[in-house]
Amino acid sequence: MTNHKIEEVLESIWTAKEKGSSNINDIKRESKEEITVQEVDELVKSGLINTSGEKIDFTVKGEEDAKNVIRRHRLAERLLTDVLKRSVDETEETACEFEHFLAPEITQGICTLLGHPKTCPHGSTIPPGDCCLQARETVESVVIPLDRLHTGESAKVAYITTQSHPRLHKLLSFGFTPGLTIRLHQKSPTFIIECDKTQLALEKDIAKDIFVWKKEGA
Repeated sequence: MTNHKIEEVLESIWTAKEKGSSNINDIKRESKEEITVQEVDELVKSGLINTSGEKIDFTVKGEEDAKNVIRRHRLAERLLTDVLKRSVDETEETACEFEHFLAPEITQGICTLLGHPKTCPHGSTIPPGDCCLQARETVESVVIPLDRLHTGESAKVAYITTQSHPRLHKLLSFGFTPGLTIRLHQKSPTFIIECDKTQLALEKDIAKDIFVWKKEGA
């Protein structure tokens, strides 16, 4: 069983668990490749999973390995959409390739470059890495929700946390990606934001989903 296939199976188990299921049939539906009984047995012997009837659970090692695969995949998606400007629909296949060869130091570098994002372009959680935990105190003092900016202040978009796909696509269509400089003109009754000489109106619940770096001296 190749390392590539092991990671694909672990990713499928993780994704199914996020949706509330540990059933082997649900896991198979999440997989892009067929999962055989022999492969499940091999993962058990490798100490990555435990089985009980139709249910599959991670061991401690298996969960850690799966977390790292998921983290690499979702960071790759963010890199492709936020930096390389690929559409969300175009990222999946390339991200699947990235997840299998990104070294830990490269993964950490991508995460730092992107500002330690918390969600992928599809709204799924990106498991935090050591770099996120080490940077948390510093980042949290600098990165704040857009609704905490004062009128007249400028900032750069750090990341977007919305779980709503339509809302996410709407924000991306406006160019709300990491690095975009914005200025807050108004907070009530709606938020009025200026970016690229264009003014946009945002509702408060949308503004809370956008996290920004405050610009020094703003």
